[in-house]
Formats: sequence, structure tokens, C-alpha cells
Amino acid sequence: MDDMNKIIPQIRKELKENCDPVYKQGEIRFFREKIKTYGVRSTVSKEICKRYFDKIKNLEKKEIFALCEELMKSGYIQEVGCASKWVFRLNKRYEEKDFKIFENWVKKYITNWANCDDFSTHIIGSFIYQFPEFVPAVKAWAKSKNRWVKRASAASFIYPVRKGRYLKDIFEISDMLLQDPDDMVQKGYGWVLKEASNVFPEQVFDYVMKNKNEMPRLALRYAIEKYPQNLRHKAMEK
Repeated sequence: MDDMNKIIPQIRKELKENCDPVYKQGEIRFFREKIKTYGVRSTVSKEICKRYFDKIKNLEKKEIFALCEELMKSGYIQEVGCASKWVFRLNKRYEEKDFKIFENWVKKYITNWANCDDFSTHIIGSFIYQFPEFVPAVKAWAKSKNRWVKRASAASFIYPVRKGRYLKDIFEISDMLLQDPDDMVQKGYGWVLKEASNVFPEQVFDYVMKNKNEMPRLALRYAIEKYPQNLRHKAMEK
């Protein structure tokens, strides 16, 4: 493990060396919330992340998780993203006991929409697909005061709904978030409804028509994005 202790400093060194100052300024402007970033283009950071995963992939899962948490603690968007990618690569090794770890990470380390979406759609989505008994725990996140935890409660169902699972739960989460004033939360549940509409077009459209007068226009526009123009027009009518 001595060599493994050098992995994170090496990753950080490479990220710093690959800083693109122009890209960094654009990235900072792109996010409304304050972010910590190295200013590394996503293709470069993904390549670095993949290369170092090859060095650690044969470690015990708990050792990889420890490295991931160390990355997430930094708060840098690239390091949190790298940790998410590593954890998702272990999805065939998930166990029920991992949920507490994942939930803790969501609540402690997710501070922007990009990391939220990456972590929830891949890690949590894959987890609840494998372990349906944890669906109620993720749905409960919709009652959180943390905007990213609430967004994750919806976005986590994108992976399983693409495989035809959990439509009823998506509607229940949308009910809980229906009039949430936070636009990031509205986009989150609108997004999962949009993804659900690819698999369950009639049911989702019925849900939208039933709730369109209560749904914020932002969430509504996200939810109906994949429908034909005539149905979108019908849904947007007052």
C-alpha cells in the first residue's frame, strides 16, 4: 500500500500540470455556485482518471473506497468526478453495506450539479437497480434541506428507469418535489420524468397533464422535451 499512498499526490500533480487557464475561467463562469477546479478539460481528466484506476483496480474494495474519499474531501470538481468514476467501475462488487458510505458521500461532498449528476445517475442508480430494498431510503432524500441531496433523489432513478424500473417511485418523488422553489431541484425531477418518458410515454404524459398547473414551467419543459410538438403544446397550455 506504500505505493498506493503516492497515487493521489501523483493525480493532483498531473491535474495541476494540465491546467488550461482559459478553460478554467470559462468553467468558473459556467457554474453559478462557487467551485474548486484545476481547469482541466474533461477529456484529459478522464484519461488521467482511467490510467490511475488501472493501477489500483486489484486492491481491496475498501482500499479503493478510502482513496476515493480522499479525492472527494478535496472538493475539486475533477477529483470528485474521478472518485465517482472509480466507484462506478466497482459496481459489480457493490454490497448492501455500501449504501451508508454512498449516502454519507452524497451529503458531505457533493456541492455542484455536475458532481451530483455523475454520482447519482451512475453510482446510486446502479446500486438501487441491484438492491431495490434501498429505494425508499433514496426517495427520502427528497425531504432533505440540501439542494444537491434533493436533486440526487430524483437523478438516481435515471439509470434504473432506462431499464424499465421504478416508474411509480419516480412519480412519488416528483410529487414530493413538485413545487420546490429551487431551479436545480426542478431540473432534477424534470430530467428523470423526461428519461422515464422514453420508456413509459403514456404514463408520464398523463402524470404531466394531471400536474401541469402545479409544476413550475422549468420542470414542465424538461419533462416534456422528448414529446412531439403537438403534445408539448398541449402540456404547456394553461
